[in-house]
Amino acid sequence: MTPETLFVFGLLAAVVLFFVTNLWRPDIVALLVVPALMLSGILRADEALAGFSDQAVVLIAALFVVGEGLVQTGIAYRVGAWLTKTAHANETWLLVLLMLAVAALGSVMSSTGVVAIFVPIVLNICSRLKMEPKQLMMPLAFAALFSGMLTLIATPPNLMVNDALRNAGLQPFGFFAITPIGILSLTVGIFYLWSLGRRLLPPSAQKKASLSRRQSLVELIENYQLQGQFQRLRVSRESPLAEQTLAETQLRTRWGFTVVGISRRTRFGETAFPAEPHSRIQALDSLYVAGPKEAIADFCEAEHLDPLPIQGPQQHNLMRELGLVEILLPPESRLIGRTLRQIDLRDKQGLTVLGIRRHLKPLHSNLHQEKLAFGDLLLATGSWKRIGLLQSEPKNFLILNLPEELAEVSPSYRQAPFAMAILVAMVIMMVFGLVANVAAALMAALAMGLCRCLRVEDAYRSINWPSLVLIAGMLPLARAMEKTGGVAMISEALVAVLGGAGPLALLAGIFIMSAVIGMFISNTATAVLMAPISISAAQMVSASPYPFAMTVAVASSAAFLTPISSPVNTLVMTPGGYSFNDFLRVGTPLLVVIMALTLVVVPLLFPF
Repeated sequence: MTPETLFVFGLLAAVVLFFVTNLWRPDIVALLVVPALMLSGILRADEALAGFSDQAVVLIAALFVVGEGLVQTGIAYRVGAWLTKTAHANETWLLVLLMLAVAALGSVMSSTGVVAIFVPIVLNICSRLKMEPKQLMMPLAFAALFSGMLTLIATPPNLMVNDALRNAGLQPFGFFAITPIGILSLTVGIFYLWSLGRRLLPPSAQKKASLSRRQSLVELIENYQLQGQFQRLRVSRESPLAEQTLAETQLRTRWGFTVVGISRRTRFGETAFPAEPHSRIQALDSLYVAGPKEAIADFCEAEHLDPLPIQGPQQHNLMRELGLVEILLPPESRLIGRTLRQIDLRDKQGLTVLGIRRHLKPLHSNLHQEKLAFGDLLLATGSWKRIGLLQSEPKNFLILNLPEELAEVSPSYRQAPFAMAILVAMVIMMVFGLVANVAAALMAALAMGLCRCLRVEDAYRSINWPSLVLIAGMLPLARAMEKTGGVAMISEALVAVLGGAGPLALLAGIFIMSAVIGMFISNTATAVLMAPISISAAQMVSASPYPFAMTVAVASSAAFLTPISSPVNTLVMTPGGYSFNDFLRVGTPLLVVIMALTLVVVPLLFPF
């Protein structure tokens, strides 16, 4: 063993120790690997830094942007809503449907890309159902790994194994050769994670912190005792309000309530917009009003309006355009000592004040004649753009609370058709190999920006930089192990020990070695190193190379043991709040089960 090999193994042991003990952040540990390999002379500077320009890193970054485009346009929310609705808020069905959806999509496109797209969807689901992300993030990653066992093109390790067969002068596997094993493994994996896997995870350390979450829309309304004061009214064709502006109707002066929003049916569906003085009312419009029930009832009878229920779709449609915000008046605010009528927020800021709280107690009478005081809380409504402009006036307004439903608001929902078309085009390019995967993802990310599916600021914010640094920092370590001959040395020793024990024992050894190597380097690198060795070992014992090559493909995808075994594990580590040991705790029993399944099924499909 050369000094270089000893150094690489020592560096690997140190990295694993830091990961297991969680003394430092994983991305910092991975970043320290780069100068260590350069200073040791094992890798040149360009080799040590190659991870930051690696296609996989660029691909993941681009797919983060694509995923954010799906969030900003509301597609992610709709998928999450469909999963939640179909599962009927049942955690078991949610886990099953999520894993099936991810595995199906990952079978025809990059599993890393699927996870990058689904991370915000799962976070959204967990937020709405008050679940810990830890319960779904690992099933998300494992489903993506199982997707690699469903088709030949599902994951790079499969292609590496096929290339090894071709280089050895053998017939490559067919497109669906691995599919039966994948279906069985996915079924077993879903059952394991439902029955035992999620119970092996410790309670999240972030659970207590989650109690200080944002208040919901309903809770904010209750704080100001405005329950029952919001109604939806349809303007009939006979109503005298038709073709008048809100300023002309003088509804607040005449009836004592406020119109906060208007929705109008168009050929593209129902469109909502905030109520402003110049807004013109049309027949069959729906008015969203806030005020005393008695006054609204008298108004409906006099002006020929029909009360309608406010259901989930109408509420979400309105929330896209109309925001709700709780404002605190700081000591230097120009509003202090003046009444709402005097400051006229509706004309100057485009906001309507619905309620006032003083010393945490709501005021009920003569709101527009009440002089505002330091420390007063105002509940205001208006467009999200107008609410955002308040942040530029910190001396006058301090935004204290936004409803938690803000996470479901899609600022670019009108661009949803473009985002969907971009996603479909990207998948088609990847499936049929029209361009390189990284090129398809980069074009999709750029198209999201050009079609205004998201802002440039949102694109940069969406990228999980710690995950990218972790992946980029660990790739040079895999290169160093290959360059110094460390992995080849261990693999050859395995063949020497188990070669005479029979093909099944050697098959088990190949699986274990692939799994062990995959704990520390990427599953693609594992397949590159192990596929030729497995084929050579089979020929040495006069056995068919196909079961051995297939075992390497399955073992490479069964990268459950560590967060660095596969990029999909790395992607869910931070949002799921996992530690290094969490993957060992849940992944080890699953790996043993998949190994047993492989040793039974592979020889039946591909006899020795």
